[in-house]
Amino acid sequence: SQFNCSFQAMEREVIAAFGKGEPDEIMSSAFKLKVTREDIQTLRNLRWLNDEVINFYMSLLVERNKKEGYPAVHAFSTFFYPKLISGGYKAVRRWTRGVDLFKQDLILVPIHLRVHWALVVIDVRKKTIKYFDSMGQKGDKICETLLQYLQEESREKRNLELTFSEWTLHSMESHEIPQQLNGSDCGVFMCKYADYISRDKPITFTQNHMPYFRRKMVWEIIHQQLL
Repeated sequence: SQFNCSFQAMEREVIAAFGKGEPDEIMSSAFKLKVTREDIQTLRNLRWLNDEVINFYMSLLVERNKKEGYPAVHAFSTFFYPKLISGGYKAVRRWTRGVDLFKQDLILVPIHLRVHWALVVIDVRKKTIKYFDSMGQKGDKICETLLQYLQEESREKRNLELTFSEWTLHSMESHEIPQQLNGSDCGVFMCKYADYISRDKPITFTQNHMPYFRRKMVWEIIHQQLL
């Protein structure tokens, strides 16, 4: 069938991307970002995803969501949160030049906790800040830090006080969202939480989908489009 043919063609491309070649060969470049063959290797089963792959994938989500019928999404880089923590608001004040966060529907904030990836989703429509962790850890402090950031952004960019009491902060419990069953898939979980949430879809995948998601992400990054 035609589907089978295209599936085999895609599979061949994924195998080639994982294959031998120069580690610094550029496999995809867009959004002022580059992904090398070495970066792509982090999508092999049981490897930890790196910043380059995650930032590229988040950019693909933002790009897709510019289409009609999708929520307006802004995604921060993986380097945003560490910068905010180390330098406070003034260290990241200029990260939103040309972006009005308060006109977005959703703001995605990838969080790197030394050896673990998690995701914060700020839903501007519902005034919620939720922490998604595939190992069920709590992120209440992280949510508070980001609410504070929004407060300062609101003062700075639109001269408005944010009413804290209107906002709900919540760390998703392990029974509320799919959890990883190994020590290496947190980055893929985080990317897929972001993918489903940015389509306003219920998060229905499981650990079993991870090998497929990894291969699919290779194809999507090389072709700069989400399937």
